[in-house]
Amino acid sequence: MPARKPKVIVTRKLPDQVETRMRELFDAELNLDDKPMTRAQLEDAVGRADVLAPTITDKIDARLIEKAGTKLKLIANFGAGVDHIDVAAANARGLIVTNTPGVLTEDTADLTMALIMAVARRIVEGVDAVKAGEFTGWTPTWMMGRRITGKRLGIIGMGRIGQAVARRARAFGLQIHYHNRKPVSSRIAEELEATYWESLDQMLARTDIVTVHSPHTPATYHLLSARRLKLLQPHAILINTARGEIIDEAALLALLEEGKIAGAGLDVFEFEPRINPKLLKLPNAVLLPHMGSATIEGRIDMGEKVIINIRTWMDGHKPPDRVLTQML
Repeated sequence: MPARKPKVIVTRKLPDQVETRMRELFDAELNLDDKPMTRAQLEDAVGRADVLAPTITDKIDARLIEKAGTKLKLIANFGAGVDHIDVAAANARGLIVTNTPGVLTEDTADLTMALIMAVARRIVEGVDAVKAGEFTGWTPTWMMGRRITGKRLGIIGMGRIGQAVARRARAFGLQIHYHNRKPVSSRIAEELEATYWESLDQMLARTDIVTVHSPHTPATYHLLSARRLKLLQPHAILINTARGEIIDEAALLALLEEGKIAGAGLDVFEFEPRINPKLLKLPNAVLLPHMGSATIEGRIDMGEKVIINIRTWMDGHKPPDRVLTQML
């Protein structure tokens, strides 16, 4: 690795603490106005940088990677998800790709539980009603939601975040069910008293709340298709803090409009940042601006992981969070 400080181009504004450390350690070029880079700017960046530090707002596809200069050796992603990066094309060109796994687990699990509570207890509707002056005093039958204690929670994707959600949900008295590529260890299954469903279809038809924690890959695109969404019970709630593309959003919208499921809590959207205007009008949809990882502590931890990956590469070692094609 070069003895000089490597040129690190950061595509979005990061927490001040992270940017300051990057300036100390690297020849870091920061994005001061926090506007997403244009295609031309990304092409310029990969042509000049030793390290590109992108985020999910940057499309690092095969065509862009082809334009990379001879200096570029590392794509140190600020984020756990890498579906915006063509990892196979990067690996084929000899570029290392890293991400920031693990540090967002608790934050995303917290927000998942917040969405479950918000939808089940109609919290956003209640806030809106108070602000609109519609609250005229307590009544026995107004703004009734649903109790979550004793309900069945179906978790799609039982990795770090799925398990963290399950632990929280157990404290709320929810029964844990899950679908995953393979069962979790017997120790974890016992701890969570979790029921494994090899068939996603069967689990969807039997659970009261469904929450998505799978990565976005070609295999999980529209995993919750129109056909599968119709398997949900009329009182079911659907939560997504993973990736919008996993759910057929148009089909979900139709079910919500027709009252064929009780509600949805979405932190991500299929065509993000564009949100279907019809979704915005639905009282039974709680919509958040992709803020699952938006804690000060989480974002600083992400930045520290990026820095560790770059420094490890500088020292001639394999970065701890390297992403390989076969891992996706």
